[in-house]
Amino acid sequence: MPQTHVQTPAPSRAPSPAQSPAQGRAQSPAQGRAQAPAPTRAPDQPSASAPARPRPAEVLRGRIGTGFSPVPHRYRLYVAADDCPSCLGITAAFADLGLRDTVALTVLRSGSDPAGHDALRRAYEAAGHDHDGTLTVPALCDGWSGRVVSNHAPDILEDLRRLSVHPAFRPAP
Repeated sequence: MPQTHVQTPAPSRAPSPAQSPAQGRAQSPAQGRAQAPAPTRAPDQPSASAPARPRPAEVLRGRIGTGFSPVPHRYRLYVAADDCPSCLGITAAFADLGLRDTVALTVLRSGSDPAGHDALRRAYEAAGHDHDGTLTVPALCDGWSGRVVSNHAPDILEDLRRLSVHPAFRPAP
């Protein structure tokens, strides 16, 4: 949520009731008047003195069944090999739901598998023209359009659950 910075007016220099004007500092007529509050700055205008904040990674929230049809072998799931809690949960759900034969899984390890990282980068770039270069996982990608469907872990989990009960994704008897 953007923060709005509001400048507060400077405290008044009027003498306290216990002091008479002779005991306090000399005042000009302008000092005795109430000061108007300083103008506020719009939340999207950066302050000249504020440090630049990093832009948060873009959250993509497409859904299978809404714009993306449930077709076997169409989707690829990217997860990290490290201790990312979202990736661990999605990997466990993926294994439990029995989607290994119908949804591809790519486990990205830092420093290796440049082809996997390049494929994920192309999917993010295809998802939007304003991609800032940040790759986030987990990510569910569409093989037909070549773009990221979702990188929102709760949506990915729900989509995997839906796919696991879809007739086309059930294992053959």
